Amino acid sequence: MPRNLLKRWHGMHGIAWAAALVLIAAALMAYNLALGIAGLVLAAGCGFYTYLAERAFRREFKNYLGTMSYRIKKVGSEVIHELPLGIILFNDERVVEWHNPFVASMMEEESVIGVPLMELFPTLAQAKDRPGKMEIAIGADIYELLYRPAEKLLYVRDITEMWQLSKQYEEEKPALGIVFIDNLDEVTQSMDDQQRTTLLSRVTSEITEWSQRENLYLKRLNSDRFLLITDQQALRQLELSKFIILDEVREMTGDLKIPMTLSIGFAAGASSIQELGQWAQVSLDMALGRGGDQAAVKVGERTSFYGGKSNAVEKRTRVRARVVAHALRDMIRESEKVVIVGHKMPDMDAIGAAVGVAKMASHLGKEAYIVLEGINPAIQKMMEMIKEDERLYRRFISPEQSLALVDGRTLVVVVDTHKASMLKEPRILSQTGRVVVVDHHRRGEEFISHAVLVYMEPYASSACELVTELLQYIHDRLVLDIREATVLLAGITVDTKSFALRTGARTFEAASFLRRNGADTAMVQRMLKEDLEEYLKKADIIKHAEVLYGHVALAVTEPGKRYSQLLIAQSADTLLNMTGIYASFVIGERQDGLVGISARSLGQMNVQVVMERMGGGGHLTNAACQQEGSVQDVEEKLKRVLQQIHEEEGLFE
Repeated sequence: MPRNLLKRWHGMHGIAWAAALVLIAAALMAYNLALGIAGLVLAAGCGFYTYLAERAFRREFKNYLGTMSYRIKKVGSEVIHELPLGIILFNDERVVEWHNPFVASMMEEESVIGVPLMELFPTLAQAKDRPGKMEIAIGADIYELLYRPAEKLLYVRDITEMWQLSKQYEEEKPALGIVFIDNLDEVTQSMDDQQRTTLLSRVTSEITEWSQRENLYLKRLNSDRFLLITDQQALRQLELSKFIILDEVREMTGDLKIPMTLSIGFAAGASSIQELGQWAQVSLDMALGRGGDQAAVKVGERTSFYGGKSNAVEKRTRVRARVVAHALRDMIRESEKVVIVGHKMPDMDAIGAAVGVAKMASHLGKEAYIVLEGINPAIQKMMEMIKEDERLYRRFISPEQSLALVDGRTLVVVVDTHKASMLKEPRILSQTGRVVVVDHHRRGEEFISHAVLVYMEPYASSACELVTELLQYIHDRLVLDIREATVLLAGITVDTKSFALRTGARTFEAASFLRRNGADTAMVQRMLKEDLEEYLKKADIIKHAEVLYGHVALAVTEPGKRYSQLLIAQSADTLLNMTGIYASFVIGERQDGLVGISARSLGQMNVQVVMERMGGGGHLTNAACQQEGSVQDVEEKLKRVLQQIHEEEGLFE
């Protein structure tokens, strides 16, 4: 027992009282002997009684504490054995020294004493000496481990029921989708009412059967738009099926010789129904911005794409071009100045489109400036031609100058890209609320979201084609200078590989307009001429090519040798011309130290999907990306991505 309980007479006050009684009895004896003797006897009796009482108290108190200790130990032992919680004590070698019965029943063993902890729970090897929590699965049950290495203690808690409830809660969260018929107006433009109704009925029937098969609630909103409501579990199954409805509608309408496709935007994991609806619309916009015939799924921070096996269908009408041109004209007039910016390492398409937008601004009486980070080999000959026109060349400014130039009254026009990270100086976008995007690439997950006007048409061959169409609606009396028309035509020529790839009727119409305005095709050919030395470098790259999966050509440059991005892209174009090659990839170290990949295809393979998995993007037939590291590392990564796609859904249609 504690000493303060044993020494109950602090200051020996009991002895003091006994001494006081003896003194009083002695004093009485001086006056009366009988009374004094009686007092002494009384004092002795009181002292003896106090002694007996104290001894009895100590004995009973000791017995009480002993009983209490036994009860506590017994209850504690029962609690530890009956707790729905595992307790494991281990030694310095991480071998189990003791555990309660919960652990034995969990492991379905009589005892696991003497078994190494890492053998029981291999996941703990990742924790090393760091305390923390982790989850493990043993059979069909889920357990939470609370690891305390300092105390050599491990708690194990069964969280199966909680985990199942959490999983059920997540699976039953609502998911919202929008299905859109991409090109209904274009396809049915020449049909009569009966043909149009029959076609719509067949497509609607196909979508309805699919929704019933996949347990989706379907509601038709108008002739070309449907609303889908389901949960995340059903959405996961749709993702596993790769949204087979895309192929079913494409094949069904293809049999009828009517190229009709669907775009689907799905969303889940939002904090509110309102936000979920916004996400679904954004997903649909992304699917449409990437050319249609695909599904975009946004679940929380994750965005995935499925489909995209066909090229974007060219729109026959120019209504959207006229509307965008008039909106852009009004925005230019309301701005003090216009700054045009393209992507890093600009090509002829970016420069040509920028020159076209600058022409719009100058025709409307506004000062226009084109941001140029430097002259690379891809645009060197074009810039030499532009330098001959002092009025045109003085419009070019550096990224540093653009930062000082842009303010709240400045209109910033982004051409040939829709990603802020692709700009040399993305900070200018935050200095103004007036941003316009003109691009022909398929929309990626990253996007300049605060743009007030977006003109993205993936069917277009180039940004120069889009800008040329806008020029025709900006003003009736707009006349292009010969050099301005030529750089626009050069941009179209480069991106279409001299009108061989991704070329539609509107591409030739744009080229025709430029030719009427004096575009010099001979000058374009001079800009596209190759040097003999560059041609030999390209041949050196191509000779290292190998063929994968029977139809994919892959060329990797030698380590230590650096090439321009233009040369890497030209090598990929050349490989694509080889017999039996459906897609080509060229990996080479660029002059800026990054490793560039250029990907090309003839349409049987979607190289955009491959490059997106590598961190890049582009078109179904033309894509690229840049990576840090060595060419060997990038080659291994690309081969892994190709293998994954081959195993998941196949590389070719």
